[in-house]
Amino acid sequence: MTTIETTTITVELPEAFDTRWSRLPGIQVDGRRITIDPAEYFFRFESHTWLVADWELVKSHLLDVDETTESAVEQLALDFIKQHSQPTSDVAQVLAIAYEVYAYLFREEHLAGLGLPQITTDHLRMLREAATLMALNKVELDGHISNVGPCWFFPAATSVVFDLSDEMGGLLDEVYHGGWFNEHRRIESIKAHAALGGRLVHGCQSVPDQSGGVVAPYGASMATFRDDLAEFKGGWIEQVYARRVVPAA
Repeated sequence: MTTIETTTITVELPEAFDTRWSRLPGIQVDGRRITIDPAEYFFRFESHTWLVADWELVKSHLLDVDETTESAVEQLALDFIKQHSQPTSDVAQVLAIAYEVYAYLFREEHLAGLGLPQITTDHLRMLREAATLMALNKVELDGHISNVGPCWFFPAATSVVFDLSDEMGGLLDEVYHGGWFNEHRRIESIKAHAALGGRLVHGCQSVPDQSGGVVAPYGASMATFRDDLAEFKGGWIEQVYARRVVPAA
C-alpha cells in the first residue's frame, strides 16, 4: 500500500450508514458520522485532492439541460466541469457531494423501471452508501489509478458489509452500473457525476469480472487504466472477501 496522508477523515452525512461498514479495516460508523483512517482503509492512497462542483449548481444548471445534435450530453458535462469545478483536499466535502449524487441516482422512483423485483428500497440504500465511499477512489489523467479503497470492488465490499450472497451481490452490481443498459439512466449518470469532476467508468464487462468502477476525469488514458487495474485487482479482491463474517455453526 502507498499512502501520502494519514490524517483521520471524519464526515457527518444526511443518512445514517450501516454499522457493518466497520467490518472493513480503517472505517468506523456512528450513525451519520463516518470516520476513516486512510492508512488502514486504502489499498493505495497517493492523492488527496479531488475535483468537485457544488451539487446545487449541478441541479440548477445541468440536470434539466437536454443534449442536442450540436452538443451531446458528454460535452455538456465537460463544459460544466471546466466552468464550475474546483480542486479540493477536503475529504468530507467530497463525501458530502458524493452522497447527494448517489441519493439522486439511486432514488426510489427507479425501482419500478428496473424489472428486478428482488431489488428493494433497502438495496438502494446499500448502493448509495457504497457508491458514496467509492467517490474517494481516483484515476489520474495519465490513467494511473492513484487511490483504491475496498469499494472499488463493489460486489465484494457490499457482500462483506451487508451479508449478501454472491448472487445478490452480483445483482446489486448490475443495478450499480445499469446505466450502460438504460439510456435514460446513463444520461442522468453523466450529468450527476459532473459534481465529482468526471464520468463513471468501469474496468469490467459484467459481474463475474468484478473490476469495479471509478469516477474518472474526461481525457484519462483508459489503456493505462485497464493495465494498472489488471495488475492489482486479484489480490485486493481476496483481501476484501477475507473480511466476511462467517455465521456461527
